Formats: sequence, C-alpha cells, structure tokens
Amino acid sequence: MRVCASVLRAVAWVAFLLPVCGFAPNPSQKIGTDVIVTAALAYEPLAAIRGEERFPKGAQLLLLHDGKTEPLLTDFAATADANVSFDAHRVLFSGKKRVTDAWQIWELTLRDHDVRQLTEGQQDAIRPLYLPDGNMVYALRTPQGFQLESAKIALTENSDGQKPAGTLAVLPLTYSQASAVPADVLADGRILFEAGFPLGSGAVPEMFLVYSDGSGVESYRCDHGTGMVGGRWGGKQLASGDVVFTHGDSLARFTSPLAHEERIAAPHAEYAGAIIETASGAWLVSARSTNSSPYALKLFKPGAVASRTVYARGENVVEPVLVAPRNRPRRHPSALHEWDYANMLALDARISRDGPLSGVPVSVRLEMQDAAGRAVAMGTAPVEKDGSFFVKAPADKPIRFALLDGKGAVLRQEHGWFWIRRGEQRICVGCHAGPERASENRVPAVLLRTTTAVDLTSAVQHSLSGGN
Repeated sequence: MRVCASVLRAVAWVAFLLPVCGFAPNPSQKIGTDVIVTAALAYEPLAAIRGEERFPKGAQLLLLHDGKTEPLLTDFAATADANVSFDAHRVLFSGKKRVTDAWQIWELTLRDHDVRQLTEGQQDAIRPLYLPDGNMVYALRTPQGFQLESAKIALTENSDGQKPAGTLAVLPLTYSQASAVPADVLADGRILFEAGFPLGSGAVPEMFLVYSDGSGVESYRCDHGTGMVGGRWGGKQLASGDVVFTHGDSLARFTSPLAHEERIAAPHAEYAGAIIETASGAWLVSARSTNSSPYALKLFKPGAVASRTVYARGENVVEPVLVAPRNRPRRHPSALHEWDYANMLALDARISRDGPLSGVPVSVRLEMQDAAGRAVAMGTAPVEKDGSFFVKAPADKPIRFALLDGKGAVLRQEHGWFWIRRGEQRICVGCHAGPERASENRVPAVLLRTTTAVDLTSAVQHSLSGGN
C-alpha cells in the first residue's frame, strides 16, 4: 500500500508539472499547426487603450513546434504582438532590442530568420497587422495616446526574392484625443480597432471600424446599452464572417443577421481575447480560472462546457497566432479627394436608436475638440423638414454634432467624437442610427434645395460651457 501511494503521489506530481511547466503533450498536434504565442510575467490586456504598458515586466514570443517550445527570437530584450503574413512566410512583431528601448515594429522571415526593423523612433509602436495591399497598420504612442497609422512595407529584389527593406508613406488613420489599438483586419479590408466608448472621450472598451485610409470610422454595432457590461475587446473574425470577442468573463459574437451581440456558450473562465479558429473548427484561446492565476493556452469546440489546456507555464501565455496561410482580405480602394475639408450629408438626423426627439430640429451645430480637449462650436447649418442637412466640415479633427430647436436649445447631442478624413464625402442615415440601418430610397430635401454644403470649416469658433 505504501508503494502504491508513493506511485500515485508521483503520478499526480508529474501531472501537475505538465501544464504548469509547459511539458504538455504535443500542442501543435492538437491544434494542427505551429503556433506563436506571447509569454509574459504580467499582462494587462486593456492597458493600451488607457495609453499604458500591457507587459510591465517584459514579454517573449515563443514558437510551439512538434510539441516543444522555443524562443522565436533570441537577441531581443522583449518581443510581442506576432502577426503572420497571408502566405505564412513572414511575421510582424513588436520588439525591443534593449530594455530601455521603445517598442518598435519588426519583420521576421521564417525561412532564414532574417529580421528587419520597420519603424524607429522614441515612441512605442505596437500591435502590427498586415494589410492586403503591402501595407501594415499599427498603434503609435502620441501625446494623445496610441493612434493608428499605416505604412507601406518597402520591398527590394535580390537573389532570394523580395524581402522587406523598410517603411515609407506613413498615413495616420485615427484623429481623436484618446487611444486606439488595432485588433484585426476583416475580410472586407476594414480595420477592427479597440478604443474607449464613447469614442474619443470614454473609458469602457469597445470595438470600432475604420477603412485603411482612415475614412468611414464607426462603431461595429450600436447596442452599447446591452453589450457594454465590462466592455468588449479582443475581437477576431472567423471564417464565417462573425466577429468573436470577450467581455473578460464571457465570450460573444457579432453576426451579420443581428444588430446586437449574441452571447456564446463557452467554458467558465476569464478570457484575454484574440480567439483563434483552427482548421478543425476548434477555438484556441488564452484563459484563466481566476484573476490571480496566469493565462494559459486552451482549446475547445464552440458550445463545449469544458476546455483542455494545450500549453501552460508559470507566466501568462497570450496572443496566439497560427503559423499557416490564410485568406487575404479585400483591398479598399480609397475614394478620398484632394481637398483640405470633408463633406457630411445626413439623410435624417431625427432617426436615432435613442428614440424620438422631444422637439423639432431646426439647425445642427458642428462642434470640434481643440488641442486642450475643449469643445468649441464651429457654427450651425439648417436642418430640413425631413431631417436632412449638408455641411462642409473640418477634416482630420475630432468633431461631433448637436441638434437644436428653434430657440437654440439642444435636442440631442453626440457624446463621443469622430472624424472625417480630408476629401471624404460621408453620408449618414441619422444620428446614432447604427451601421445596420439602411437609408430610405428618396432624395433628401436639402439636396433638392441646394447641392452646396454649408461651410463650417472657417466659422468663428467659440468655447462651449462645460467643455466635454
């Protein structure tokens, strides 16, 4: 009996060591391909949208291959944020050569482990993602927090074929005074990003969309009242087109037929986001049982009540990425004009998810956020009886609108900020109508009266009491 008890204790101890020390059975066989993960002693998944450090004690990219783990790169003080190219030949990542360096964007060629630096500077550049046109998008730390930028990855020809040789043509994509961090590039070419809600002023994490030229910014869904408990982050698109994300202690999805999120039956856990769909249809996630334990790599079939650990160690294992080819998203042909302003057409400003107005809108006031974060009025334009208005707005600035009655009192006001790109011609169905709302098949009254937008770009600015 003593021998049996000793054997049982030894077996139990080995079983404990398997997940804790990372010696679990071949994880790549369970998943179907190699995986790159980020290992970190400390991980704060929402720190970046507050402009803070997600990996305060450093991080390291690991490759899970043939049941073994090894550092993806050995000559960096810190590495994170792996994103595999569409042909699975290259990897974008954030890295620091020295602990005192700022995070910069690098690219690794998997075949020969050639590494090239793509950004340089004194400010952090994080979370790079490949775009379908040879560009990349990433978040750059600025005085206003992290802001999205895209940059062309330049290529040079040599005997080994094309290799990246630097970046050029940097284009800012976000224009708010709050942080934004890219999460995924969708099949239609739009960039899914995380920011605080309301956009530009709030602190609850939410998911937004923007085209690769910075135009068309909008919420992915406008069901903020029902879906904002704990916020939404870590969004990834599945092969079906659905976007899966986390609230932290639960998972949910956005699916095309629904204007609101749909909760997902999943094992009870705290999730770090960035759910990855494997070739078998199983989901690879970073999860933990309590907020005091480290995140581990887990696998489960959608709808299952339990998951199995495929890789764990004494630190957080997050941001899994499959080393496998994937479909290239559609390229977005920019429709921006060579203007220093933008046009904004509202089809019916009376339409809103917030319900009917308490009065009749007579005019609309354009407000802009100045460099100090204060709201300033840029002037007003008339609102037609059908709710339509047409204005010429400042480009690449945080702006919002307020509907006014005949006495100048505010009937409804946007609480967040958005922007219109230089040369953008934007049409909105209504004020906070939601991206799922289609327009009526009629010509708005404002265009029957005039096709010249009311110029609010050079109006006399005056501060609004109360600021934001």
